[in-house]
Amino acid sequence: MNFSLYIAKRYLFTKSKNNAINIISIIAAFGVIVGSASLFIVLSGFSGLKDFSLQFSSYSDPDLKLFPAYGKSLMFTDDDVSKLKQIEGVVSFSKIIEERVVLINGTKNKILTLKGVDENYPQSTIDSMLHEGEWMAPNMNQIVVGWDTSTALSIGVFDFSDALKIYVPKPGQGQLSFTSLKSAYNVINVANSGVFSINPDIDNSVIFTNYDTAKQLLGYKENQVSTIEISTNSDIDTIKSAIETAFGNEVILKTRAQLNDALYKMLNTENLAVYLIFTLILIIALFNVIGAIIMMILDQKKNLNTLYNLGASITDIRRIFFLQGTLMTLVGGCIGVFIGVILICNQIYGPQALKIMLTPSLAYPARLSFTNFFVVIITISILGILASKIATKRITKSLVTHNS
Repeated sequence: MNFSLYIAKRYLFTKSKNNAINIISIIAAFGVIVGSASLFIVLSGFSGLKDFSLQFSSYSDPDLKLFPAYGKSLMFTDDDVSKLKQIEGVVSFSKIIEERVVLINGTKNKILTLKGVDENYPQSTIDSMLHEGEWMAPNMNQIVVGWDTSTALSIGVFDFSDALKIYVPKPGQGQLSFTSLKSAYNVINVANSGVFSINPDIDNSVIFTNYDTAKQLLGYKENQVSTIEISTNSDIDTIKSAIETAFGNEVILKTRAQLNDALYKMLNTENLAVYLIFTLILIIALFNVIGAIIMMILDQKKNLNTLYNLGASITDIRRIFFLQGTLMTLVGGCIGVFIGVILICNQIYGPQALKIMLTPSLAYPARLSFTNFFVVIITISILGILASKIATKRITKSLVTHNS
């Protein structure tokens, strides 16, 4: 066995005759355990919170969304439909028409995004977000509004006393002169068939209607669409590359992550900030390790002098305490992560009485991740090595040879 490692293990697991040294060592080890456990728990909790936040976007956002490279719409012909169907991994796709409109109910009005969807719009998406009522019937001028919009405009489900109207400005170029509201806007009467609930932003800004209703309102031509929403069943990057090859520079493709780019950036920034804050706490805890190693060095001065006289070099002696400090942080870090895993497993799989709850029925989200485990172990290892290196700088030839 390596000489330095053998001595380091003896010093680490053997009590000192000086109780103060033992207490300092216990405090240092406890700080490492608590620091690593806290870091793992916080990262796991944030991973769960991130998944919890992003799951709402998955209700309404497709795997891939195809946009026109230029302008607000594109012509999606039968040839384009055939090309998309031939790409392996494409399960289904839906033609979408989107435009900003004004929804009016009596004296109340609101500017919203109208989303016209065809009959291929995923049933799973509809089922996950529909809160009340029914989805639009085919070939009917019906809409489905968000929960917040329903509340703000006092819109009921199949309440035909509500004279719901959708207005959209007529397309034109240059300065136009309008003699009436009717000449400035396209308008259509609609009935509300249901209420959906996804998240407050979407509930407050989007309404759904049939594809044909949106096409009629906006005066779109046959095969003219705003976007194509695509569902896949395999590697998204491979399918994305195949679609881009098939359609060339005429379209822009975005994944679900790219559609929620701002949300992903915000969550990743918060995750980094949390990691840095708790790493700083861990660094402070490791000052105890530095102090404990220095106290051990001073306590073992006579033994170090003996080792030096027996032929051990200053480098060998430094390596003893370097390994001792590194082992202390690694062992403490592994124990801390193990405790963290137990607590996170309890939060995910344990009885409700032992969980931290956000509401009486909703536990604080958490997720076990190998990435978090790896990050904590690497962080504690690097910091432990640095702390041990700093502490062993205290060992000099004059310290070892001075035996007073």
